[in-house]
Amino acid sequence: MAKNEDHKASERISTTLGRETEFNGVMRFRDSLKIDGAFSGEIVSSGFLYIEQGASITANIRVGSVVVGGTVRGNIEATEKLEMLASGKVYGNIRTAKLKIADGVVFEGKCEMIKNPQAINIFSGPVEQLKKSAQSV
Repeated sequence: MAKNEDHKASERISTTLGRETEFNGVMRFRDSLKIDGAFSGEIVSSGFLYIEQGASITANIRVGSVVVGGTVRGNIEATEKLEMLASGKVYGNIRTAKLKIADGVVFEGKCEMIKNPQAINIFSGPVEQLKKSAQSV
């Protein structure tokens, strides 16, 4: 089993909230953020969030992609990808396009997979609707 520090995504971190950091409020960032300490409030970004093992987050999270190695109490929406490492604990609902869960993860909540709008299956509609669509072409 790989350690969290060995995770390849951790190489692209531009900002870190250290282990001794406690932060409350709304966190917005553009590129990437690693949280080692404690955070409560809300996290919003189209970028990448890395929650290190031992970190404690009490927040609703809306990001592009996220790796969870610590504890999150709140809902997570990752438009691109959500990865939960073996040390990860999530107490809340998740919503994502891609999901990767390691053995040993604690997850209490509901999971919803986001469909990619570019990958819509045209054959999933009712037959009458498909006939009308085909006739209009």
